[in-house]
Amino acid sequence: MLIEIKGVQFVNKGAELMLYAILQQLKEQLPDAEICLAHNANSPYTKRAEIGAFQKVGLLKNIVDLNRVFYFVPKKIRQYFKNRFGIVTEADIDVILDASGFSYGDQWSDLVLHQVANEVTRLKAQNKKYIFLPQSLGPFTREENKKYAQKAFSNASLVFAREEPSFNHIEELNGASTNLFRAPDFTNLLCPENSQFFAKYKDYFVVIPNSKMLSSKNKDTSWKANYVDVIKTLIEKALADGEHVVILNHSGNDDSELCSLIQNGLSKVCDIIEPETALEVKAVIGGAKAVVSSRFHGCVSALSQGVPCLATSWSHKYLELFKEYNSEHLLLNSKSSKDSLHNSLEQVLNPEKQWLKGLKDNAEHYKLQSAEMWQRVVNVVKGR
Repeated sequence: MLIEIKGVQFVNKGAELMLYAILQQLKEQLPDAEICLAHNANSPYTKRAEIGAFQKVGLLKNIVDLNRVFYFVPKKIRQYFKNRFGIVTEADIDVILDASGFSYGDQWSDLVLHQVANEVTRLKAQNKKYIFLPQSLGPFTREENKKYAQKAFSNASLVFAREEPSFNHIEELNGASTNLFRAPDFTNLLCPENSQFFAKYKDYFVVIPNSKMLSSKNKDTSWKANYVDVIKTLIEKALADGEHVVILNHSGNDDSELCSLIQNGLSKVCDIIEPETALEVKAVIGGAKAVVSSRFHGCVSALSQGVPCLATSWSHKYLELFKEYNSEHLLLNSKSSKDSLHNSLEQVLNPEKQWLKGLKDNAEHYKLQSAEMWQRVVNVVKGR
C-alpha cells in the first residue's frame, strides 16, 4: 500500500510536526505501508529521502490537471520507475492523507479548492481513498469556493474538522454526512524528549512570534500596529520578574526577521533559537515554564503537554483550540493595556493549581480522541 502525505513540509514546524505524527501512527498501525511526498519549495529531495519517502511527480498547473494520463501508463513501467528511481505518480497511490492544516476556505484562492476537488473526485472514481485529517475548514461563502468545497468534501472517504465552526461549515455544504467527524489536532500524541543542547532552556518563558500577525490575512488590523509592542511588553515584564526568556523561531525564514525585530527592541538580549526539527521544537515547548505563542502548533504543543500558554490570534482556529482547554481567558486582545498584559502573564507564570490540573486533564482527554480518530482512519484504509 502506498500512502501520499499531503500538506506537510520541513520548514514550518507545525507542518513538520504533523508529518512526524502521521509517520508515528503509520509505523504502529500500518507498518507495511509505503509513503510518498510531492515536491515543494519547503520539502526538498534530501529531506524527503531521509524519511524513506518515494518522490511523487505530478502534472498540474493552475486548472490544467493532466495527472489522469498516468493511469494509461502500464503498471509494469510505473513499477520500473518506482523501483529504479523512487518515482511514483497518482496512479500508484492507494490513499492520500491530507494534513494541510488550514488551506481550504475563503481566506485562500478558489483555485486551491478547484484543484483538490478534481483530485478527490478522480481518486474516488479509481477506488482510492482521500482522507482530510483534522484541520480548520471554511468558511465557504464565494460561489466558486462553495461549489468546489462541496464537491471535494462529499467525495472524500473521511473528513475531520478540527473544531465546531469547521464542522458546521462542511455540514452546511453537504448536510448530515456519514464521512464527517470532529477530531482535535493529532500532533498531541507526539511526546518527544528534549535534546541535551536545548535542555538548558527548561523552565524558560518561551516566546513564539508569527509574521502572519502582521499580514493581510489577519482581519484584526490593530495587531499590525500593536503586535511587536505587545510581545515586548510581555518579555520585559517577565525579565523584570526574574524569569528567563527565549525567543523560538517556529517557521524559519517566515519569522526570522520578526524574531530579530523583537530581540533588538529589548532592554536585555534574549536568545533566539531555531531547533532543527519539529520534534525538538515541541520538546523545548514541553519543558517551558510558560509560553506565549502566535503560531497555532506552538499553542497546541504547549496546551497538549499541560504547559500554560498565552496566545495572539489571526484566525478562528485559536479561539476554538483555547475553548477546548478552558483557556479562552489567555487569548490576548490587540488593544490590551499594559496592566492587562501583566495580569495575563501572571496567570501563566503562576497558574492556579486547580486550573493547571484541569489543563493537564484536558490534554489527556484530547489524546484519547486523537487515538479514536486514528482508529477510524485505519479502519477505512483497510476497508473495514
